[in-house]
Amino acid sequence: MKKFLLALLLLPTFLLAGDKLDTGDTSWMMISTALVLLMTPAGLALFYGGMTRSKNILNTYAMVVGAFVVAFVVWIIAGYSIAFGTSDNATVQNVIGGFGNVMLNGIAWNDLSGTYPSYVFIVFQGTFAAITVAIAAGSVIERIKFSTWLVFVAIWGLAVYAPITHMVWGGDGALLFDAGALDFAGGTVVHMNGGLAGLVLAVLVGKRSGYPKIAMKPVSVILTAVGAALLWFGWYGFNGGSAFGANAIAGLAYMTTTISASIAAITWIILEWLVYKKPTLLGAASGIIAGLVAITPAAGFVSVSGAFIIGIVGTIIAFYGVTIMKKKLGYDDSLDAFGVHFLAGLWGAIATGIFALNDKDLLWDGPLKESGDRMGQVLVQFESVAVVGLFTAVGTVIVYYIAVAVTGGRRVSEEQESMGLDESVHGERGFNL
Repeated sequence: MKKFLLALLLLPTFLLAGDKLDTGDTSWMMISTALVLLMTPAGLALFYGGMTRSKNILNTYAMVVGAFVVAFVVWIIAGYSIAFGTSDNATVQNVIGGFGNVMLNGIAWNDLSGTYPSYVFIVFQGTFAAITVAIAAGSVIERIKFSTWLVFVAIWGLAVYAPITHMVWGGDGALLFDAGALDFAGGTVVHMNGGLAGLVLAVLVGKRSGYPKIAMKPVSVILTAVGAALLWFGWYGFNGGSAFGANAIAGLAYMTTTISASIAAITWIILEWLVYKKPTLLGAASGIIAGLVAITPAAGFVSVSGAFIIGIVGTIIAFYGVTIMKKKLGYDDSLDAFGVHFLAGLWGAIATGIFALNDKDLLWDGPLKESGDRMGQVLVQFESVAVVGLFTAVGTVIVYYIAVAVTGGRRVSEEQESMGLDESVHGERGFNL
């Protein structure tokens, strides 16, 4: 009798599992999804919130969390279908997947994506869509209209993020996937994409009032440091989960991710010591993120030595972008989304072609795997960053002007900006001192 009752209890699991579902892979992918989710409403929100001024900390947090929830809903409605659906038209399939899976039509609760449920894959990828546009928030905090931002997030997720995701990760028929571009966990799809969108928005919205003459000191470096720690923690789901199973490649991604983040933090500290004579906690946190960004496209493809080089060089490039290039060009990238995410992501994407191991068990299809042509692989990596950069830049401009037209304005009034967006927009204060 006991055996019969136990069989009844386990019957749904057996029906779902069939011959393919792997409980280890399913568990790992569900954990990875939760880790990536943690990165946005906790990690990125605190990382950005601590760097803003006290009168705008809640608005900054709200922009990040708002980006997550809106982008995820849009992802379920149509983003997933555009990114991973299929089209009968070969030309269309180069850029978008199609609309056959709108509202997840045609995908059952017990369908599998490899060895784990398709719904888990969809949620996992949805967290990537959400954090990508949230990254761009760091470039325009303290002056963009909240309503304009939310409308921008919704449209951009469909018009820019989903097509880029399809081109890179959409499988056979997708433009950059067919070319053999390597992007393990989102160097082009996430970091270049979000960082460049941030710069475009910063230029279109304009500089903060008083920038750069007025000192705009961060409200709490410790909040930013805690945010960086949470981002690092979540990044194991970001990179490790991109192996799509509890396997050796996930272990490789764990190793390379930790190496790159660690050596990047050390590199940034040394650079600050040499240039400014003072190593800062904010610099160490920035170095960690730069190292994580740089290794993301390469995490499951490179060796330990490759991870060291990618982390060091990526940090040097990001440091230059944040401390020198921004001043020379004069743009107001408030929290350095472009300087860290785009520049380090750009380097990581190209470095993937340079340092990827010539190991057919690791590589996707491409010049390096097919014929051992490393220079050919590097050229493909350059092609991928060029296509993504152009598509993001043009798409972001178009989406921005649509969002402005819908909401009737691009930025808050001078009075609201002076008062602070926490009180003037949300009617709240981050600190009641």
